[in-house]
Amino acid sequence: MTQTAEIGQKAAAGLRWGLLGTVVAKAGSFMLGLVLARLLAPKEFGIFALAYAASQFLLHVNDVGIFAATVQWRGKLEDMAPTATIMAFLFSVVIYAGFWFATPFYTSGAGSPEATSVVRLLTVIILIDGVTAIRSATLVRTFRQDKLTAANVAGFGAQAIVSIILAVGGAGAFSFAWGQLACNTVVAVLVLWFTRMPMRFEFDRAVALHLLKFGAPLAVSLGIEAILVNADKTIVAGAVGATQLGYYALAFNMSSWVPGLIGVPIRYVSLPSFSRLAEESDEALSDGVQRSIPVVFAAVLPATVVMVILSTSMVTFLYGGKWAPAAAAVAIMSLVTIVRMLYPLAFDILTALGATKSTVLLNFGWCVVLIPALIVGAHYYGIKGAAIAQAAVGLGVAMPLAGLMLHRAGIRLGPMLPRLVRPLVGGVAAALVMLPLAYLTRSVSVVQLVVAGGAGLIVYVLVVVPRAEFGKLADRLRPAPAASRLAGNEEM
Repeated sequence: MTQTAEIGQKAAAGLRWGLLGTVVAKAGSFMLGLVLARLLAPKEFGIFALAYAASQFLLHVNDVGIFAATVQWRGKLEDMAPTATIMAFLFSVVIYAGFWFATPFYTSGAGSPEATSVVRLLTVIILIDGVTAIRSATLVRTFRQDKLTAANVAGFGAQAIVSIILAVGGAGAFSFAWGQLACNTVVAVLVLWFTRMPMRFEFDRAVALHLLKFGAPLAVSLGIEAILVNADKTIVAGAVGATQLGYYALAFNMSSWVPGLIGVPIRYVSLPSFSRLAEESDEALSDGVQRSIPVVFAAVLPATVVMVILSTSMVTFLYGGKWAPAAAAVAIMSLVTIVRMLYPLAFDILTALGATKSTVLLNFGWCVVLIPALIVGAHYYGIKGAAIAQAAVGLGVAMPLAGLMLHRAGIRLGPMLPRLVRPLVGGVAAALVMLPLAYLTRSVSVVQLVVAGGAGLIVYVLVVVPRAEFGKLADRLRPAPAASRLAGNEEM
């Protein structure tokens, strides 16, 4: 078996476990969101969105890229783990302490000073991450996604119990924060148990310099990426207040369903897979990219079409009429789904090549255009304007820039383009079928979702999936001939 085939098998196994865990966690998170949306007000969602944005930014930079450096490390983990462990924890402590004092300025700038305590509580999770970062990276590096899946599912169980109990008790936005803290604590304990790596504390200057050389540019890039993902919450809150931010946060979360369901398990295996392929040859990496991107694009496109056309029915049916103002933003933000799926792949490919400076340029180019666009859009057109800014800059700037950076890194994208034609045709066909059916069934949300959404998905599958695949499926479902069954019984 070639190294490429072996990596492919390990990545496939890791992807299956990652996908299983993500499906369970996302299904549970979806149900938890439905429950909490009925118990809490949009303003409380907005306050938590501010706290969550801060915590996600800090999680992107708190280990200074050491997590990715561990996954990409080309040597024995035992040589770098003690030093990496010390660095990851110390950086987390320093960053948390600094942000604790900066929190009032952050919340006041966002027009929600009442969120200060929630932000300070939720950002404790970066201290937990500082303890477990190297152990989690080890599981990712060795394709032991089954362990991460078990830890994440158990953590979500703790989160759901704590959040619902506190929400029923009237804890408001603190319900989310304590629930998330419970989740991260359970995950951390299980990750430490599964890896069982000795907690050695030794500092090797050469290893530290190597980690910083790789990780520092990546940390800057990840920090910019975190701004890209989370700055909109602060901008929207400052422009239109916490209540409107609650609607926007719901729209953002809905547009993140597919990237969360499919993108998270893919990222569990993409960086280690592309890193191993890069070690083999540039040609092997290019071939892997040409195969993976069209598959991801085909998987995400139908959900995007459904959410764009049926956003109003989805919001009101799932969350209730009080959340209807979020529907327009959902339709627009759904276009960003494609960007959120393909852009991280480009980021992981560049990281696998060691081109961390290119990831900085990639994120910086997107950021310098997006932030002004968000400010203008939110101040003049509210949450709809912010959503338009996200979609326009993501599709018009981020994706072309990602393609340019990959081309400069030596990745051949041209052979991939013909494989994108069939999904595009399928998406157009699905939309043409859905639009008239959505109009005819507009009076009842659930009927519109079932009839128009179901018809669109069926058309997409018929167009995109090759006939040969349907033939294989039919062969598997067809009962075996009597003679074959008899022969099988005789062999037993």
